[in-house]
Amino acid sequence: DFSEPAKPAASEISAKGSLEAQAGMEIKFGYCTEFIIMLNKTFNIKQEMDFKAYLESIGDSIVVVSDEDVVKVHVHTNHPGLAFEKALTYGSLSRMKVDNMREEHQERLIKDAEKLAAQQKAEQETARKEEASRGTEMKEFGFITVSAGEGLSEIFKGIGADYVIEGGQTMNPSTEDILNAAEQVNARQIFIFPNNKNIILAAEQAARLEEEKKIYVVPSKTVPQGITALINFTPDLSAQENLDNMIQEMKGVRTGQITYAVRTTAIDGMEITEGDMIAIGDKGMLAVEKTIEEAALKALEAMIDEEAELVTLYYGEEVAETDAQVLLEEAQAQFPQVDIPLQNGGQPVYYYLISAE
Repeated sequence: DFSEPAKPAASEISAKGSLEAQAGMEIKFGYCTEFIIMLNKTFNIKQEMDFKAYLESIGDSIVVVSDEDVVKVHVHTNHPGLAFEKALTYGSLSRMKVDNMREEHQERLIKDAEKLAAQQKAEQETARKEEASRGTEMKEFGFITVSAGEGLSEIFKGIGADYVIEGGQTMNPSTEDILNAAEQVNARQIFIFPNNKNIILAAEQAARLEEEKKIYVVPSKTVPQGITALINFTPDLSAQENLDNMIQEMKGVRTGQITYAVRTTAIDGMEITEGDMIAIGDKGMLAVEKTIEEAALKALEAMIDEEAELVTLYYGEEVAETDAQVLLEEAQAQFPQVDIPLQNGGQPVYYYLISAE
């Protein structure tokens, strides 16, 4: 089952990443290099492949997009000058940009430490306020959602979630976790959004065991489904009417998830090699590719049809914002008929979550 690939716990990944960062080993290629070639000679498929092969010899995270008389280039390398020199053989250069990713990484580590301290202080203040507010009048409706990734958690809170349980593919919350969350929500009726097929059963068990509050389980199997369902809550409707309406709205949401294969196998007629990038849809495999970007674009191609009006990209904790922006530009160029917002989901395991509705 490639929908739930095995992966180290988030704490293990964080600890490992911290040690590598201190040793200066985590970034193989230190300069994010971007530029545009204003062509003064032909640039056919053969030349484009040769150019990409050269860039691969000096770096990675390569994107080369040719459009009539210009070529957009993105590469991570330790030698930006070599990339520029090679590009000059095809034409003049424009919009050259080089960012030192090692320096940015160190700055981010410092900011993360400051952010963590501020977050801990804020959590203590929130806990104090919650303690002080206990015993106040209960509201009618409350919302609990399961999420993994700071960005996704903030999105859920922004659209009305009272409590976010950390969980997902690598850490499924238990029935007890859900009951404890329900205790923290000061509402008579509570909607729970599991956002994972493996958590629905625990949520339903919590709903049966909770005695003081009425719990409704919205059977969302993915984060995009949960977001759409919560957005469509209407305060003027009854709890059952809202449940029926949210379930109906979820049916119009399709989800794509980009991750890596943990073993060599064959699924849905597709040959998969360990380490391949795979795109998983609601009903099976969408694509098997060698790079994250290729897998994401193939998933978008499979998901976008005449009915798709809004497509959202949520990039994960292991994807740099610059790489996500490059993918977004490619997607917008390839699918100009749909609106494609980009969101920082911060989710583990999945490089990208894709929502189409």
